[in-house]
Amino acid sequence: MPKVVVVMPAYNVSHVLEKTLMSIPQGSFNEIIVVDDGSRDNTAEIARKNGCFLVSHAQNRGYGAAQKSGYKAALEKKADVVVLVHGDNQYDPSFVPVFVKKIVEERCDLVTGTRMILGDALKQGMPIWKFIPNRILTWLENTAFGSNISDYHNGFRAYSAEFLNKVPLDYLSDKFDFDTDMIIQGAIHHRKIGEVPHETRYTKENSQMPFSKAMVYGLSILRTIIRYRLHLLRICPQKVYSQ
Repeated sequence: MPKVVVVMPAYNVSHVLEKTLMSIPQGSFNEIIVVDDGSRDNTAEIARKNGCFLVSHAQNRGYGAAQKSGYKAALEKKADVVVLVHGDNQYDPSFVPVFVKKIVEERCDLVTGTRMILGDALKQGMPIWKFIPNRILTWLENTAFGSNISDYHNGFRAYSAEFLNKVPLDYLSDKFDFDTDMIIQGAIHHRKIGEVPHETRYTKENSQMPFSKAMVYGLSILRTIIRYRLHLLRICPQKVYSQ
């Protein structure tokens, strides 16, 4: 059986972390790594109490940086499959076995969740100011990177250890666009990418990206697309796309 490690970035989620951990089906994983990204509450204490392996950042370094620390720790523990679950419970942790199955049985290199296949994302509570940019950016990214993904900006993920070992993690963003950077690595290197349809929670207990950060995020995606096109034209080569 493959060794499955759940990596959970966590920042000030003490109010919901235990609920998230308890929602991951028993038997679907071997270990949980919680990456406390400089929380000011007792997130770390709750992670320890629930038997998780804790990685702590002394200060907040960003969503991407938290994932990097978690993936490196998972690879050190000889994981075969790594599943990303958000500590804020926005994505339903009960789907973990479905993501693992995609990696193990369908031989996907990476799997991403999608909010655009199962039901109506808007009816599930996705704000219109998130939905429209998501559709536009996803179309641009599919065009630029030669992929066919329905939801580029979904944070529910799973990766094979073999794929993670090949990705130049240290060259990728430390911020929210890290997830997109990972999909790009899979797309441009012609890796097998799977999708898992699921609903997403937009409630008060779940962390939500504010409009200001969403604007910065969107602009960073556009900058990434431009950088990749310049790389292909050999106008401005980028090491991250040459690995």
